[in-house]
Amino acid sequence: MKNSIANRIREARTAKSLDQADLAARIDVATRTVQRWEKGEQVPDSNYLMRIARATAVLPHWLLTGDGGMFPSAANQANVHPIPTSRYRKINLVSVPLLASVPGGVPNLIFHPDHVERYITVDDIRDQNAFALEVRGNSMAPRIENGDIIVVSPRLEVRSGDICVVRVQDEDTVKRIKIEEQFLHLIPLNPEFEPMAVRKRDVTFMWKVVKVIKNL
Repeated sequence: MKNSIANRIREARTAKSLDQADLAARIDVATRTVQRWEKGEQVPDSNYLMRIARATAVLPHWLLTGDGGMFPSAANQANVHPIPTSRYRKINLVSVPLLASVPGGVPNLIFHPDHVERYITVDDIRDQNAFALEVRGNSMAPRIENGDIIVVSPRLEVRSGDICVVRVQDEDTVKRIKIEEQFLHLIPLNPEFEPMAVRKRDVTFMWKVVKVIKNL
């Protein structure tokens, strides 16, 4: 089994005889950031992976994937050609808090927004207030199943047809929504579950689901 990026960062640093503060200074981040990377709490984006590779003299491809050799061989250095980066899209990786579970079945008082269980790394999330929730239940199967993780963006505008985390009278659920003048319809994707209609005045919030991470 290949080591994680966290382990490879630590291996590259120690191979260069650097402590965490030394590496942090070389790549212009806080020492605490390096500590989080090496604990697996966060994953550096492509820019910082390249900085780590340069600072420790390891191959970027090995640092990212664990494939191939850790260091460039002298025989290969003369044959290295730069890859044109203009044809690739930069993907930003961010860490978001994973909070308590939210029901994907019957609404229940389970989601506690002040309780962070751990952090997970996701790509292309442009909301600093985004967070993740683990789904319990199968009312949204097969798209969202028991144990899947959803990423929620409170910043985005919600429209009919969106899948949202909805709080109704202090109870929470994840459903596709249909917005009417006075009512909000909570629609499961699993035909074995019945849709519900609630008064909009009883809804505390509707937060849009922007990403689903399957429980494989």
